[in-house]
Amino acid sequence: MSPPTLSLVIPVLNEAPRLAASLDALQPWREFAELVLVDGGSNDDSPAIAEGRVDRLELSERGRARQQNVGAALARGDYLLFLHSDTTLNIAPKEFLEYLAEDPAWGFFSIRLDGRDWRFRIIERFMCWRSRLTRVATGDQALFVRRDLFESQGRFADIPLMEDVEISKRLRRVAPPRVLGPPVFTSSRRWERRGVLHTVLLMWELRLRYWLGADPADLARRYRG
Repeated sequence: MSPPTLSLVIPVLNEAPRLAASLDALQPWREFAELVLVDGGSNDDSPAIAEGRVDRLELSERGRARQQNVGAALARGDYLLFLHSDTTLNIAPKEFLEYLAEDPAWGFFSIRLDGRDWRFRIIERFMCWRSRLTRVATGDQALFVRRDLFESQGRFADIPLMEDVEISKRLRRVAPPRVLGPPVFTSSRRWERRGVLHTVLLMWELRLRYWLGADPADLARRYRG
């Protein structure tokens, strides 16, 4: 059996300050996987920076769910890995493809935050524990899914927030996720910008309200403040 093909789908919006470094770190993957970047209407140099660093560059309407769906429709891989531009993969491409050769339905990675504050060590451990217990991934955890399953489940819901939680809940009804140990590294900037405690409490509030049936549009407005 030939190994599965892989596409990395990267939604971007105004990421110019760090995008070159993020995409340069992914260049070794291009030998084994297709890089599809979807820009949601950046008003900085993000599209120009991505040019030549990805295999497919596309513009779309703003919205992470929409951008990821656009990228998935363009991608050619048997598996899709949805990667935020401020998240860094910490696994060799060949090793990841070996995992995919076992034909997992879907999965995600453990997570580490890149900030040095000791409180981030507690937050990341809680995030890993919660995601393993609930079988629900956040977008920062580099969710990967077999293309046929993604399509049969109707792709990401077109909602402005919690699209990662929503699709995880649908996918876990089909099959348990494969949770990979090598953690991805993701930016701690939202905690640093808003304050660690404030951000933790805000995210708990948003998740609780979503669980209670709140409109994701209202949650998105609350998140953006």
